[in-house]
Amino acid sequence: MFASCFDGSRLSCLVASALVLGSSVAFSEVRLPQVFSSHMVLQQQKPVTVWGWAEPGESVAVELAGARQETKANGQGEWRVGLPAMKAGGPYLLSVSGSNTVKLDDVLIGEVWLCSGQSNMEMGMGMIQNAKEEIAAANDPEMRLLLVPRNIATLPQKEVAASWKACTSQTVAEAGWGGFSASAYFFGRELRRTLKVPVGLIESSWGGTRIEPWTPPEGFAGEPALKSIHERALLSDPRSPQHQDRLGKFLAEVDTWSASARKSMVEKQPAPPMPVFPAELAALTDAQEPTALYNGMIHPLVPLSMRGILWYQGESNHNEGMLYVDKTRALVQGWRKAFQQEDLAYYYVQIAPYQYGDEDPTIVPRFWEAQAAAMAIPNSGMVVTTDIGDVKDIHPVNKQEVGRRLALWALSKTYKQPGIDPSGPVLKSMVQEGNKLRLTFDHAAGGLVSRDGKPLSWFEIIDAEKGGFVPATVELKGDTLLLSAESVTQPAAVRFAWSKLAEPNLSNKAGLPALPFRAGELPDALFRDAPEARGYELVYDLDLGKTGRDFVYEVDRHALISKPFDRVAYFLELTRPDGLRQYLYVSADAFTKELGKIGVPTVASGASFQQALAHMNVRSNVSGIVSGDNLSGGNIEFWPSNYGPGNAAQIPDARADVYDVGDDLGGQVLDGYGSMQIHNHEAKQTLFSINNWKEGPGGDLGIGNNPSGNPDWTFARNAGGYATKRLRILVHCP
Repeated sequence: MFASCFDGSRLSCLVASALVLGSSVAFSEVRLPQVFSSHMVLQQQKPVTVWGWAEPGESVAVELAGARQETKANGQGEWRVGLPAMKAGGPYLLSVSGSNTVKLDDVLIGEVWLCSGQSNMEMGMGMIQNAKEEIAAANDPEMRLLLVPRNIATLPQKEVAASWKACTSQTVAEAGWGGFSASAYFFGRELRRTLKVPVGLIESSWGGTRIEPWTPPEGFAGEPALKSIHERALLSDPRSPQHQDRLGKFLAEVDTWSASARKSMVEKQPAPPMPVFPAELAALTDAQEPTALYNGMIHPLVPLSMRGILWYQGESNHNEGMLYVDKTRALVQGWRKAFQQEDLAYYYVQIAPYQYGDEDPTIVPRFWEAQAAAMAIPNSGMVVTTDIGDVKDIHPVNKQEVGRRLALWALSKTYKQPGIDPSGPVLKSMVQEGNKLRLTFDHAAGGLVSRDGKPLSWFEIIDAEKGGFVPATVELKGDTLLLSAESVTQPAAVRFAWSKLAEPNLSNKAGLPALPFRAGELPDALFRDAPEARGYELVYDLDLGKTGRDFVYEVDRHALISKPFDRVAYFLELTRPDGLRQYLYVSADAFTKELGKIGVPTVASGASFQQALAHMNVRSNVSGIVSGDNLSGGNIEFWPSNYGPGNAAQIPDARADVYDVGDDLGGQVLDGYGSMQIHNHEAKQTLFSINNWKEGPGGDLGIGNNPSGNPDWTFARNAGGYATKRLRILVHCP
């Protein structure tokens, strides 16, 4: 072999030699993965899977607690046996024999749980309240700990550089972020106290990480909403057909370039630039990339038998709303498939209230709503933390209660312990009774209470006509609540704990907090803010948070309306990061006879308008906007192309040196920046502006004049800063 090497390929020869030698070392004797070590815990009442490596064809025998199984290593030197399910007990000797013998002592049979997530799961015993006292008391020889080190990997790994340790004051406080996961430890402590069996805890966590890197490709494959993530994961996997196809195309490009470069060299001409290696094919080096942590920190544990999963994560995904439900299903189903254990329990922790900078206060409760919706996943449960958080610290220190509440779910649902309800109050029904709302709850545990003895907090109701959520007065009657407010005569909806800072005091007598919620139908602000609209028909409804190069209207009725129309109306609603709602309604005589051209002016629609608007009516709650009927200063600037600040159309009161109520279309028909603006040039005001919508959150959006920069919001790039943004377009058909 080595004689065929020549100088130009010396590196290749060395690599090949190393691979041969490495294979010899790897399979020269029977070996177990490092997840098997002395002091480990194996799952009771489930078949015990043991696996490892040996010389191809070598006979291997595995013995444990009187059970014995034999097998032979396959052609790749891999072997696996399944021992029968066993009762809790030990310590035992695990013996694996072939050309050599491996013996692991002090092996226990009990309950095994995998504990994963980001920093709140990683937060160790040294970081919590009463840390010194808790660490000193953490001596339990029948609780065992395995701490998986951080590892990013492009391909699923077979090994983890860790070994099991008995729980002592020393082992619980070493390594990790301040020691072993406190949430996991206190969960295990509750199991030990109640079940009286050995408990094995595997911590595999990494602070600041999203859910995607923990998810295997099989998980993404099962969720249509995550198709793009799945495709990205496949492209990064050198084993996938997608990766191979893309790499093949790149190599063909390189071959073409190489021939061209050689020709240029011969002709002494400049060579073309070399093709750039596709970034999507590169090895994973970022802890946030899909599958990167599953490959390095979860797959090495597969197919270890275990009882369930504990998950504490979400802060890094908290602005995703209901998409997090899809990602949670992908994670859980992916892990259950990987471990070939469809019955794995999944218990997780709601992220705690926290300031999150100047973010919209409702982003977190909308994420709580998504976390709660994930309880539809079979064999799952969620711990609510609104009463044990710290709005000034994203890492609350009361991990004792987190672990205890996780254990309540396991003891109740998994271990069927009687008399345990792991849930706090959950809204069951809402009924209007005159000017009040009556709420009833499940999981009231003998009645609802105020945990601090003060009036119940963080309840808000809204009037069907007046709108605007207001704080509610709450009457507590057993397992029901009566809500009212002086300004509300027709209550239509309720929301509870609907703020990132919410630390409400409603709980049941077991001391478990109520789940945040919202219920009822919100009144449509359109008819309240613009009564004129009652005589109009809806044509388009667009969530501006979903715009992009290929956006889709939430409602598109333009092909369904065949009657002629004489007026067009636009109703824009924005919610600022501070929670303040802004709106603007403007109607005017129709500037076109085609319904397909009154929407966002795309190239496909053929819309391009720069003209006056007649008989304009305006309503707005934005300070300074001139409201009224039959206003004469209206003009429209709708087009999909680029534009300049010059006032080529000679719009009265417009400036030529800034983007404002009059800009220069310049006859362009390109698919460029794009403008959707209505102005009152007499008042020198932009009424509303939607520009550069193809960039989604990087577009421009505003009501009234931009207080800084161009008055019509051009280049503001601020659309992503609004919590909600909705545009409705209507017509009047006489």
